Amino acid sequence: MAAAPAQIDRTLAALADPHRRRVVDLLAERPRPAGELARALDLSAPAMSRHLKTLRESGLVEESHPEFDARVRIYALRPEPMVHLMRWLEEAERLWSEQLAAFKAFVETKTP
Repeated sequence: MAAAPAQIDRTLAALADPHRRRVVDLLAERPRPAGELARALDLSAPAMSRHLKTLRESGLVEESHPEFDARVRIYALRPEPMVHLMRWLEEAERLWSEQLAAFKAFVETKTP
């Protein structure tokens, strides 16, 4: 398939956790500070930090610091991993559609 398998594996592994999927949902609305994400998910700062680290390492999010306070970390989504995942899913859907159409045609030729 089109996208690099290792990138898709990292994306799927990162999205396997419901807390990380919720972070992605929140960041789809707008970039947010880590503390705001932790409060929204009712998680401790260390737990949120671990989830954000996984999302950063997978390439799904990026971290920045506002000029006024380097201690604050703002997280935003990166579209590339999701684009690769969507391409992979579209290719899988195309392959399955072809297989199912061929199976349907085969069954129809065998049915009296």
